[in-house]
Amino acid sequence: MKNFDFDEIINRRGTNCVKYDETTLEDVIPLWVADMDFKAAPAIQEAVRKRAEHGVFGYSIVPDAYYDAVINWFQRRHDWTIHREEILYTTGVVPAMSVAIKALTMPGEKVVILSPDYNCFFSSIKNNGCEVLECALRFTRNGRFEIDFADFESKCADEKTTVFLLCNPHNPTGRVWTKEELERMNDICMKYGVKVVSDEIHCELMMPGHTFQPFAAVSEACRMNSVVLNSPSKSFNIAGLQTANIICARPDWRRRLDRAININEVCDLNPFGPVALIAAYNESEDWLDALNRYLWDNYKALRAFFAEHLPQCLVTPLEGTYLVWVDVSALGIPVDELCNRLLTEARVWVNPGTMYGPETGRGYIRINIACPRSRLLEGLDRIRRFLTALH
Repeated sequence: MKNFDFDEIINRRGTNCVKYDETTLEDVIPLWVADMDFKAAPAIQEAVRKRAEHGVFGYSIVPDAYYDAVINWFQRRHDWTIHREEILYTTGVVPAMSVAIKALTMPGEKVVILSPDYNCFFSSIKNNGCEVLECALRFTRNGRFEIDFADFESKCADEKTTVFLLCNPHNPTGRVWTKEELERMNDICMKYGVKVVSDEIHCELMMPGHTFQPFAAVSEACRMNSVVLNSPSKSFNIAGLQTANIICARPDWRRRLDRAININEVCDLNPFGPVALIAAYNESEDWLDALNRYLWDNYKALRAFFAEHLPQCLVTPLEGTYLVWVDVSALGIPVDELCNRLLTEARVWVNPGTMYGPETGRGYIRINIACPRSRLLEGLDRIRRFLTALH
């Protein structure tokens, strides 16, 4: 088994990096935006290096090897059969989301989401002239978030609802939806003629005991009632190379999606994205498996830290992603104020839960644990010291 150095501290400050350079404050530990502080897998680095050495970076054609890599990866790793004609490439999952909403809705219609939810869900829906319809997740006695299916059905039954936008796995709560949950979602959606758009960008970031289920692979009914958005960007830390895929089995929907890709002008990939995707899916599976082990150990370290030093804060179980959802309501500080003071006074940057739902995210913060463990523990200790000083 190969060894990969996830403990290496990499200085990203001053590299026009959103995670570090979005603030002018010095000595900030950024545990906010979904971006990892690890170098990409060696095979990806080498593929990009070789492409860069060519020296000419003009318009690019996506090669057959790209489609083969996507098809083989999902067949091998997730038992999901994808046909080449079902794949439409674009520049990112957020652009793909806007494409799907534009293609499958009319302005004024409603799009259901499971709230709290990824903040770009709200903006993508509104930017396409549609209305957000929030189905609030329930925090249950078994210590995780679950769907209120009665409420979900009532939202789907609304005559103006035409699309359900799903985050699978779920950001920010870290849920990995089961096959049974996904099938029930689709049954309700089909009952009311609601199309499913499933954002599966975090699909490879799985914690022990949990398995990712692609929505379109649940059943033939799910396959024919869904548009799936995926990318190696989050799992392999190559978001800046701007490559993603829209997977759709229905030819009539694909025609509309393809048209929307061109209307939104997100139809061309840069020279580095395809070679990075091919290297990720063909040569970097061992790196990904090692990454998931490291992230799980980071989560255990965070959970142990809160249990010892901040037991009044409830850490949500992490099933997938590298984003930890923490209930800080017992602190008695509004989360927007808390996060602002943590940044300006403690020099730790985390996201307030209100980003993911003004009501459903109230009382929560989201912490990104995809960084070297020493950096994570220093950030947590700064949070502890700040809160201790307050009381």
